[in-house]
Amino acid sequence: MKVSTKSEKKTRLQLLHQYYSYTGFYKFLGTSLKKALPPIVLFIIVLLCINYFVININDLLIYVTENYADSVVFGTFFASESLLGLIPPEIFIAWCDKANSPILYLSVLALLSYLGGIVSYFIGKSITKIPSVHEYLEVKMAKHIKNTRKWGGFLIVVGALLPIPFSITSIAAGMIKFNFISYLLFGLLRFLRFYLYALAIFNLV
Repeated sequence: MKVSTKSEKKTRLQLLHQYYSYTGFYKFLGTSLKKALPPIVLFIIVLLCINYFVININDLLIYVTENYADSVVFGTFFASESLLGLIPPEIFIAWCDKANSPILYLSVLALLSYLGGIVSYFIGKSITKIPSVHEYLEVKMAKHIKNTRKWGGFLIVVGALLPIPFSITSIAAGMIKFNFISYLLFGLLRFLRFYLYALAIFNLV
């Protein structure tokens, strides 16, 4: 019986692997990684250039910390994460390093990003009730919505971990009415992303 169970589990994994191979998930993941790397490298280069030729990044971040209330920075970030991820999170992660409690601030940032994704999810879900807006986004986000329908949770994992606007993935999940509890569980990987990026960014700035 034990051997049969192991064989059955192996077969399911093989079928799952075949499904993602045939539907192009691995190719999509590879393409996403290739697209994700240049922005990261560009961000680092720009950061270094600003630091050496324009203004010391440490001084700039300290200035922001001393002259802007934490609530303003957090509020700006939350708004960005709820509306298409307009501002790169890396800027805010670097800001956390100059706070009195970097890990605490980073954790708040990760939580706000997670909550912003939830807001985006419900925006996507609400959009389906507005025919004109829904039809417009169905065209604009057709590929993303199609991929979300095919791969569901795995695509949310990609959106949570990679430097792809998590808000867009969340809106697509809402539009197709992806299971909310599953969305919440997959979205928790957003925290991992922030902690991993912080390891690199804190050492950089």
